[in-house]
Amino acid sequence: MSLTSFVMENRLPWAEGSSAAPAGAGRFDQAVIIVGGQRSPCSIRSVSSLGATLTGQIRTQQGEQLAIELGTGQRPAASVEWVRRDEAGVRFKQPIDVLALINRALISQPAERRSMPRVELRCGVRLKWGATICDAILRNISARGMQLEADGLPPKGTYLSIQIDGLNVPAGEVMWQKDGLVGIQLMEELRWTSLMPWIRKVSAGGTA
Repeated sequence: MSLTSFVMENRLPWAEGSSAAPAGAGRFDQAVIIVGGQRSPCSIRSVSSLGATLTGQIRTQQGEQLAIELGTGQRPAASVEWVRRDEAGVRFKQPIDVLALINRALISQPAERRSMPRVELRCGVRLKWGATICDAILRNISARGMQLEADGLPPKGTYLSIQIDGLNVPAGEVMWQKDGLVGIQLMEELRWTSLMPWIRKVSAGGTA
């Protein structure tokens, strides 16, 4: 499964609060940088409708104008916002279709093991553990877990229930807690057939 982070909000993927997959985390979606007719492969670490963080043998410089060929066939024009070692941040001239990239990530997997990649999407959730009920903000979600933000979150090892409007979420366990954030591992995998329609509806601004 791809470890590319798909950002559903209208913001750049390296903006404050972004939780892109870390360096060395695994396989990322592939893309091609096109500059002056020259093509060079790269990988997408995180992507939103407005831009992408690229990694690999990045031979470009800040301010350069180029195009990014995505796996969906989209080829947005972009400008380079920053370059650091083997990474670069590019801003698209026109917004791209991130849902199409997620669909491609799903289709590229064997049908019997198809699982949602990680998607960054902000919405309110409600947590319950013991006698405690707590409102939190979803930061990202995948088939196997999610990251939440709130004050007074429980410590590692806590089992809790998670309520999200429009989505049936199994119970989960806190795997880590730090600085008002927790990582939750779900007891059962969320199926892409239920998660994908929910993401589509919430990202379009509808109430799930």
